[in-house]
Amino acid sequence: MHVPDGFIDAPVSAAAGVLAAGAVAVSLRGARRELDERTAPLAGLVAAFIFAVQMLNFPVAAGTSGHLLGGALAAILVGPYTGVLCISVVLLMQGVLFADGGLTALGVNITVMGVVTVITAHLVFRGLLAVLPRGRGSALAAAFAGALVSVPASAAAFTLLYAVGGTTDVPVGKVLAAMLGVHVLIGIGEAAITAATVGAVLAVRPDLVHGVKGLAAPLKLRVGGELVDAPAAEAPAAPARSGRAVWAAGLAAALVLAGFVSFYASASPDGLEKVAADQGIDAKAEQYEHATADSPLADYGVKDVDDERLSVGLAGVIGVGATVAVGTGVFWAARSRRTAAARPAADPETSAV
Repeated sequence: MHVPDGFIDAPVSAAAGVLAAGAVAVSLRGARRELDERTAPLAGLVAAFIFAVQMLNFPVAAGTSGHLLGGALAAILVGPYTGVLCISVVLLMQGVLFADGGLTALGVNITVMGVVTVITAHLVFRGLLAVLPRGRGSALAAAFAGALVSVPASAAAFTLLYAVGGTTDVPVGKVLAAMLGVHVLIGIGEAAITAATVGAVLAVRPDLVHGVKGLAAPLKLRVGGELVDAPAAEAPAAPARSGRAVWAAGLAAALVLAGFVSFYASASPDGLEKVAADQGIDAKAEQYEHATADSPLADYGVKDVDDERLSVGLAGVIGVGATVAVGTGVFWAARSRRTAAARPAADPETSAV
């Protein structure tokens, strides 16, 4: 659902850019509470994994494909604030390196694909966990539902922006019906991928899944004939090797998906592209040339590499590497600021000694 330049007019695109910048600023502050020495590297990996899986378009209807948006997955694994940053990093890499999603529409894309999906999925996920029995099955069901709802919510958000600043005169009702119709189907794929990924991490390192922290049922003790919560015990620290193994396995999976499996992805237009072509939303977009159309990685291929399979694979591997590097840098910087802010100021009398 990468919105290109020309679908939304300049004033609304600028307003969405301001909204997105504000969301990123708030998320940078909020991420300091979510990130620690274990989750900062994981957040960079989550961004790279989402980048890789977004290259895997899957068929959803006649002549239409879909791909992971990733907001739900990021929110559940690393938290809503860090999740917004993950999607923002992915969209920035895609726009700058691969000419995917307009640069003037970057704020629109962060708002629609990042902020809306993360908030929607987080609220649905946490709301369901509050009423479902505690357990791994409930967490997976909540992850599935949160991801499923987040995709049509994102489609509705795009339609709202189109209603205010669309560059064509297509009736909003037709746009909304078409967008919701196809993105409900895409949401099923999003939900399956999200639940499967969350389930895989829960199986090996449940302590790394932000969304389920603090949800374990407390141990009960009978005191004086009444059941009371037992004092919280310190959980044994997970071995560092285990964390590195999860990170290495995740990175390997992202590299395989982007470097090999992506070649076999559906070539059909995604949901937004199909709706735009069918409804005429893209009528004025053809006059806009992407600012990075001359990038050596534009359209997810390496320039001057004639073998298509090799070209796509190399572009995917480069994208994963760039995303994990930039993402990890952003998250370590946010964590470092948290550490600096938490460090107590030196006592004036002690400093004078």
